[in-house]
Amino acid sequence: MLRTTALVTIVSLAAGAASAETLRWARAGDALTLDPHAQNEGPTHTLNHQIYEPLLIRDTTGAFEPALATEWSVNEDDPNIWTFKLREGVKFHDGADLTAEDVVFSFKRAQSENSAMKELLTSIQDVRAVDDLTVEFVTDGPNPILPNNFTNLFVMDKGWAEENDVTEVQNFADGQTTFATTNTNGTGPFTLTSREADVRTVLEQNPDYWGAGEFPMDVTRIEFTPIQNAATRVAALLSGEVDFIQDVPVQDLGRVDGTGGLVVKDTPQNRTIFLGMNIGADDLTTDSVDGANPLSDVRVRRAMDMAIDRAAIQQVVMRGQSAPAGMIAPPFVNGWTEELDQITEADTEGAKALMEEAGYGNGFTLQLDCPNDRYVNDEAICQAVAGMLGQIGIKVNLNAQTKALHFPLIENGRTDFYMLGWGVPTYDSEYVFNFLVHTKEGDRGSWNPTGFSDPELDAKIEALASEVDLEARNAAIDEIWQRVQEEQLYLPLHHQVLNWGMTDAIQTEVDPEDQPKFKHFTMN
Repeated sequence: MLRTTALVTIVSLAAGAASAETLRWARAGDALTLDPHAQNEGPTHTLNHQIYEPLLIRDTTGAFEPALATEWSVNEDDPNIWTFKLREGVKFHDGADLTAEDVVFSFKRAQSENSAMKELLTSIQDVRAVDDLTVEFVTDGPNPILPNNFTNLFVMDKGWAEENDVTEVQNFADGQTTFATTNTNGTGPFTLTSREADVRTVLEQNPDYWGAGEFPMDVTRIEFTPIQNAATRVAALLSGEVDFIQDVPVQDLGRVDGTGGLVVKDTPQNRTIFLGMNIGADDLTTDSVDGANPLSDVRVRRAMDMAIDRAAIQQVVMRGQSAPAGMIAPPFVNGWTEELDQITEADTEGAKALMEEAGYGNGFTLQLDCPNDRYVNDEAICQAVAGMLGQIGIKVNLNAQTKALHFPLIENGRTDFYMLGWGVPTYDSEYVFNFLVHTKEGDRGSWNPTGFSDPELDAKIEALASEVDLEARNAAIDEIWQRVQEEQLYLPLHHQVLNWGMTDAIQTEVDPEDQPKFKHFTMN
């Protein structure tokens, strides 16, 4: 149920007549933090993209677009060095000039232990300022796709961070809060006016934004209200209380699109929804099996995979708004193949036979941890999966809760069976491997609580960053995927489809990354 304070906020929004330049925006969940390096999570990045900026971004086609950097290239004499030229005249919201020292500070901060972004920067040995507007990245061997990793790497003001004691990244997993959790100083098109987490965030257009003459900048004020309850969220759009929602519930698509003055726009998303399992522990904490881990047996994992009817989830739960998946990478991503993405056909009897062969013919109980405010129909998907696994003797106890409580379970390795969705902003499989497949140690594997660890596979993953022969690199990517599939390391469910609902006064295209950048919006 939506909390009372959020309902009061919605009513207050409706009571005041918003100007044509005010965008009233809602989605199911809030950003987890405003610290730009503390969480590698979509809604968190989306809000931060309005305030902070990376060196480069992608447009809605996936092509690179200059942001704080206007050009970038590999050094002709040394392929281990990438040079980025910064945009002149950029100022932070407090008036300080953007310099190369801010970029150096931000990237080194993003490489630190508490950063959720460090897997993106594993090949970088050093970041150095050549002059005020030139930055060099020194890599451990040539990295042909280094810029792919920078589209969500936000630049902070070094002086502001030092003054406010936030040079270190917030330790989100341990529940830490810092000044950067609720305060900002970016270079982006909007400045933070007020912030009440999970209730309301207000942004105002940055009057000194460098891009004022390059982008429409029709939106002068953003009023963001997280509305977890799907029915309430749709009601707010239908009644005119909000102008734009990112996640129209699939059951309400026709209703919204058929309402005068409203439109729904959709596109395949660069995100796969899947289930992860703790396969490495000697014993699980949330199952009914004493002294053993049934998930450590690949036959059990394959039985679970066979028990899931992805076509039924697509048709019944998702109302056709998904693409059943066989791998954790959508077709956008380098390394995706039609063969790898073939789904396992549901086979309850075959799954029962595998369970019997593995010694679990009588089944067992297991807890499934699931978010209820992050992905499209996330809790309903988990409920469906629970019913399907029940048919092969696995009794699922469903623990559905807000993403703010769900994600720390994964990051801290306190879950045996869980739902996660994974986007690939680099458009390359190395991103998936670094976060989800590599052993959880050092600067890799931060979202891999499965306990899976293979030093030989780790070495292959690490070698991708410096493989300049793209044909050999793609062959290595395929080998790694084959191993992931053979181990049944995860249970892919589907590639998500995005549905944005909005008034017909708004003109925009749906971003496959689900990251609306409001400086591009036009409002009639």
